[in-house]
Amino acid sequence: MIIPTLQTESLTLRAPAISDLADETEFYASKRSVHVGGPANEGQVWNMIAMMLGHWHIHGFGFWGIEDTKSGQYYGRVGLWMPHGWPEPELGWAIMGPAEGKSIAYHAAKAARDYAYQTLNWTTLISLIGPSNTRSAKLAERLGCTFEKAQADASEGAKFIWRHPAPRAVEGLT
Repeated sequence: MIIPTLQTESLTLRAPAISDLADETEFYASKRSVHVGGPANEGQVWNMIAMMLGHWHIHGFGFWGIEDTKSGQYYGRVGLWMPHGWPEPELGWAIMGPAEGKSIAYHAAKAARDYAYQTLNWTTLISLIGPSNTRSAKLAERLGCTFEKAQADASEGAKFIWRHPAPRAVEGLT
């Protein structure tokens, strides 16, 4: 499967790559990773990258690595996710420290959501966010999401389901 590359004004969303391992391992050694299944060691992070690539092959969609188009700096990942047992397709993100607070997650998430709605013709999408992950909840609100309900997760505890606006409604969001 060829993983599509997406472009925004300043970002390139491309296939996950083993070259992301050092940045991802550093992120997964930090407290911030607790919101996305961390902490994890380098071997576990390598497995996660392989899993993200496999997800593309199983489902035809998945996570992209986020890069600054000019410098090539790795900023994290964003994508469409539906592992076994998930309630429905999710738009998720994990942003590395240097990219935090710069609207990178917002622009990358909008590009991934546009891909889901315009290319995959999805009509709905959720984001699963832990109760203590206030930064991701604020991003979900900025993306126009509404809180729907709490969802029990056997591996990571409670998650809140945030519902993205329908495709026809996202055009008016800035």
